[in-house]
Amino acid sequence: MPLLEVKDLSVRFTRREGAPVDAVQRVSFSLEAGRTLGIVGESGSGKSQTVMALLGLLAGNGKVSGEARYRGDNLLTMNEAALNRIRGDRIGMIFQDPMTSLNPFLTIERQMTETLQLHRQMSRREARRRAIEALESVRIPDAARRIGMYPHEFSGGMRQRVMIAMALLSEPEILIADEPTTALDVTVQAQIIELLRELNRERGTAIILITHDMGVVAGLCDDVMVMYAGQTVEQASAATLFAAPTHPYTLGLLSALPRLNDDSEDSADDRPLQTIPGNPPLPGEVAAGCAFAPRCAYSLDACREVRPALVAIANDPQARRACHRPVGDILEAQHV
Repeated sequence: MPLLEVKDLSVRFTRREGAPVDAVQRVSFSLEAGRTLGIVGESGSGKSQTVMALLGLLAGNGKVSGEARYRGDNLLTMNEAALNRIRGDRIGMIFQDPMTSLNPFLTIERQMTETLQLHRQMSRREARRRAIEALESVRIPDAARRIGMYPHEFSGGMRQRVMIAMALLSEPEILIADEPTTALDVTVQAQIIELLRELNRERGTAIILITHDMGVVAGLCDDVMVMYAGQTVEQASAATLFAAPTHPYTLGLLSALPRLNDDSEDSADDRPLQTIPGNPPLPGEVAAGCAFAPRCAYSLDACREVRPALVAIANDPQARRACHRPVGDILEAQHV
């Protein structure tokens, strides 16, 4: 039985003026203990709203439907008290921006010990000791001294480590990392990814990684879900998806990655970086057919008229795609 099973999760936001906005539409996925799931897509694709809905953290005008069962219990129908016993305890989250997610008026110690005193009923002294251990586990030097500092006294990379330490204080079974490497330099990014990898390997922590960086996904994830305009367009194991993507949007994301180790005649120095033309639809824009069709080089007439269903691929029942184009056409295009 999966640790977390999400079925037909949808998120709708009402507006004072205009039609409601469907930010997430019928998204389904599962997460097993010790596995890492990458949710990828451009900004505005619904990645963050999906996990915010799981934890009951949507804005006041947001409404969620569907199921999200953690160990059999539906998170979406829990009252606030029951949900509070799970989030921050059994399910931890690293929020997107460490610069704004930490309270600038409270010391790191106060922000960390509060979690342990709430969920573990620890004394202040015991919680402080555990918080220092957590900071040391994410390789923050001189943790016993630095725990008394304020967020502005830490670099961006160190603040991100603090966020990870806070999420791990209660040793959650699931860790949600929302863009954990955004705004960090490449060296710090590599350190954060390695840290997440160690947590997954040594503690068996299941991870949901939200990112737009396919390179980060390749280095960390077991499975991948690709989202576009609030919908899932492709799901597969990371090995399968990177070896042979079957949706034009996934192919576009991977083609846009710079390749510095290309020894072919058309080397990376000579070949222009590929891009996906156009822009994602604005919130509230509703397409009759496939949302990606206006930007797709492989679109058919049916793509603009009928929304493709997310269906299993014949030779790989664990992989799914939402596209009218035959799989063979997309795979053939990768070898042209």
